[in-house]
Amino acid sequence: MFRTIVPIHPNKAQIQFESKIVSFGSCFSLNMAKKLGYHKMRTVSNPFGILFHPLAIEKVIRKSVKNELFTEKDFFFHDDKWLCFDLHSELSQPTLDSAVERANQQLIISQKALQSSDFIFITLGTAWVYTHETGKVVANCHKVPQQHFSKRLLSFSEIENSLQSIFQLVNIINPKIHCICTISPVRHLKDGFTENNISKSLLISSLHSVIKKSSHTSYFPAYEIMMDELRDYRFYADDMLHPSDVAIDYIWKRFTESYFCPDCLSILKEVDAIQKGLQHRPFNTNSKSFISFQEQLHKKITLLKKRFPFVEF
Repeated sequence: MFRTIVPIHPNKAQIQFESKIVSFGSCFSLNMAKKLGYHKMRTVSNPFGILFHPLAIEKVIRKSVKNELFTEKDFFFHDDKWLCFDLHSELSQPTLDSAVERANQQLIISQKALQSSDFIFITLGTAWVYTHETGKVVANCHKVPQQHFSKRLLSFSEIENSLQSIFQLVNIINPKIHCICTISPVRHLKDGFTENNISKSLLISSLHSVIKKSSHTSYFPAYEIMMDELRDYRFYADDMLHPSDVAIDYIWKRFTESYFCPDCLSILKEVDAIQKGLQHRPFNTNSKSFISFQEQLHKKITLLKKRFPFVEF
């Protein structure tokens, strides 16, 4: 064995196939949400777009829980579109009215997801933040010239307080929800190699400090798996920063082993087989073998939808 395995024990809170899951955070949370979506589980992924630091996640969750609607004052015009420093640029719009409307639509989606979900998946990417000249800590700079911002590292206490607020807010809107927390395995090397390590260490230490005080939170070591089990550049994408598809598949496998109940794991295999069957492209669509294959596939889909009516292929 030429690697060390990160030990992961089965989590007490187990995900069922019918569980509802909402996610907030970095692009890695999006990777996990895509896996959930592929397997036809009920998930709402990053309703406000990718968010990298805890203060950004805290703000949108607070707005969702407190029903603090976005207004025109929250937006500015830049590069031919209306943007908000609290949101990802994917929510930008060509007009101010449409920008406010879109943001509040996402806020409603976030509210409903937080109220009804069984699990919330929170992924922290960095402890580095940018403060606009107005004094506002932003979630995204939106390619506004850098001279309008100052950069700083959040302190341990700032991160700890922010995480405590997140968990308290989530508990207000949904006392039964379980928070699954993780640190993004994506390296933020634009901050610098040492600076990235300082950032990740602050996130890890503050997150564990808060988790110890909460009974409805748990930690999944995605960062540790990437740094230790998969410590080889063959497990990175072409940019040498993000995990490759192979790495994401492996981390997903470790995640399901820890958090998914046995019945759910069995259903995931069924869904995966159906998905691969739907992607199958035969040489002859009129052959008896392919017609029989399609009939069997349709039966599998019908049986699965009888058990879980929310499933759509």
